[in-house]
Amino acid sequence: MKQAKQDYLEKARALSEEMRERLLSRMKGKLPKRLDKEKISIEEALALQMELEDEQLEEWRRSVRAIREQSSEK
Repeated sequence: MKQAKQDYLEKARALSEEMRERLLSRMKGKLPKRLDKEKISIEEALALQMELEDEQLEEWRRSVRAIREQSSEK
């Protein structure tokens, strides 16, 4: 698995306790397992989760944009 980028690590450190809990609750896949086995720190896990969610959001935006373009062509 990849390393967390520095800017995401800084964002993770600045999160409130409530936001940390929300982000941790959305983790799935290999990330929680790595955290449980203490292979990564909480800050690294949070940073990786934020990065993943940003990538998913961008992908969703591209899909919506494509759908809107197709519907406007009709």
